[in-house]
Amino acid sequence: MLARKYRPKDFTDLMVGQEPMVQTLTNAFETGRIAQAYMLTGVRGVGKTTTARILARALNYKTPEIDKPTIDLRIPGEHCQAIMEGRHVDVIEMDAASHTGIDDIREIIEQVRYRPVSARYKVYIIDEVHMLSTQAFNGLLKTLEEPPEHVKFIFATTEIRKVPITVLSRCQRFDLRRISASDLVGLFTTIASKEGIVAEPDALAMIARAAEGSARDGLSLLDQAIAHGGGAVLTEAVRGMLGLADRARIVDLFHYVVKGDVAAALGEFGSQYEAGANPVAVLTDLADFTHLVTRLKYVPDAANDPSLSEIERTKAAEFAKGVAVTTLSRIWQMLLKGIPEAEASSRPAGAAEMVLIRLAHAAHLPAPEDAARRLAEFSENNGGGGRSPAPSGNGGGATVNYQGNVMARATEAAPPRPQAPGPTAMLRAVPNPDPQAMPVGRTEAKPAEAPKPLVSVNSVSDIVDLAGEKRDVKIKALVRNFVRPVRVQPGILDVNLTEGAPGTLLNELAVKLKEWTGIHWIVSLSREAGQPTMVEAEARAKEQQVSDARQDPDVAAILAQFPGAKIIDVRVRAPEPEEEEVKAPAAAESEEGDILPGDDIEF
Repeated sequence: MLARKYRPKDFTDLMVGQEPMVQTLTNAFETGRIAQAYMLTGVRGVGKTTTARILARALNYKTPEIDKPTIDLRIPGEHCQAIMEGRHVDVIEMDAASHTGIDDIREIIEQVRYRPVSARYKVYIIDEVHMLSTQAFNGLLKTLEEPPEHVKFIFATTEIRKVPITVLSRCQRFDLRRISASDLVGLFTTIASKEGIVAEPDALAMIARAAEGSARDGLSLLDQAIAHGGGAVLTEAVRGMLGLADRARIVDLFHYVVKGDVAAALGEFGSQYEAGANPVAVLTDLADFTHLVTRLKYVPDAANDPSLSEIERTKAAEFAKGVAVTTLSRIWQMLLKGIPEAEASSRPAGAAEMVLIRLAHAAHLPAPEDAARRLAEFSENNGGGGRSPAPSGNGGGATVNYQGNVMARATEAAPPRPQAPGPTAMLRAVPNPDPQAMPVGRTEAKPAEAPKPLVSVNSVSDIVDLAGEKRDVKIKALVRNFVRPVRVQPGILDVNLTEGAPGTLLNELAVKLKEWTGIHWIVSLSREAGQPTMVEAEARAKEQQVSDARQDPDVAAILAQFPGAKIIDVRVRAPEPEEEEVKAPAAAESEEGDILPGDDIEF
């Protein structure tokens, strides 16, 4: 495999993306300030294990001319080949994922007392060190703080936060950075040239983006692309292999979304989907291009990234000049919300189309600050004289809907009426409590029809009651058994679902709520645990009642008198009418669920 064949063998190869670490180690070796332990951290595939082996090779470097630790490893030394192949007797590699216990650490502690067989230092390389148990970490502390002079430790981990601070304080830490896409493209180009492989630059850029900063992942994808393309790395073959959309077509899709052309956006998405593009990958690429356009507004030099295609570079610069930041931020936020929806949906293509429809629809809406400014201008131009402007079908102004969102009309505001000199009374319409008491000379205005009240839904219990009123037994049962509420507001429902919930529950619930309440609902799946379902809450309440009943002295005496008896139900009896006034004070002082005189308990 290319990842093994072209694994770095010295610090010169590591210069790809890891220059700060190489410079620090170079200075430390030249001045003789060599630490007793090193901690290497970073994402998968950036070279932690390879760096550990190169570091072990540098510590034990020996040639006929050089016999000291050095980072100049151009000439293979006496121990270099065995160390890089992982078979040197004095360089012990251990995978902490499979050796997590204190017994494995005790074995290391026993062995550190003995000097190396042939090398200068006995080096212990422990990969995925965060997997060690707490006892193992504690057992290693003393040896790690004061190891023998012939012992060095090199740790590697992807989860640095799981390593105890007591261990980190005894190590010299190096954070291996993600390798940039431009560096990966250069690496892939060099390797393809050495292998005699024809590789198109756009194809290598796709692989670099998919690798997400990991050289090993990128080289594995390059291997796969070579096999997929029959010995050549071609753009179309890589696009089909990764399930990506054409970057030029992503630019066209972004153009339709910003323009607000829903039909063209759906047509473009349908063409990409029929060509084999993954719907989630299309939305992700659209989010990446949105980020690029936004970034170019503030960092124009970002267009020089070699991983970008020519059309991305030119079109993104054009959009950066013409699209407002508020619009780009709104598109970005809606995509961040829509991508998880498409991933979790049983119909990813349909979910992606709904996201595109929302994006294109939002393109016609003004920014919040623009809407507020227009509303303020409307109030200033039409608020004089104490008369409110009457709404009309073709007049200027703004309309406020039931959610408080301002939708400005694209018409010119009426010119302000001339004001008479002198003070102007600020009048406000006050409802007249007596419709018969009208001033002389005034004509009673015909009262406008009151708007139809909306159904109030503020909890899952309201949804269940509403389903019962609508005789929808299925939705009522599903909500009671599977829905754990996280946030319930008019038009917004964030929930978590229990195991076994139908995959279409959220879509069905959104449709039903819109049908029952008359407003559009956004029903989304939350990562938070949420509150218990109604069935779980009722079960807990029943358990609490049984527990309270068991604490009652009379009930306890009955249970003690009849071995094997058990409480199977607790029912709270409503007070008799004649006793209600007498028992009210006692009931008011009792906690809900307490067992009171008159309650029925079944055994």
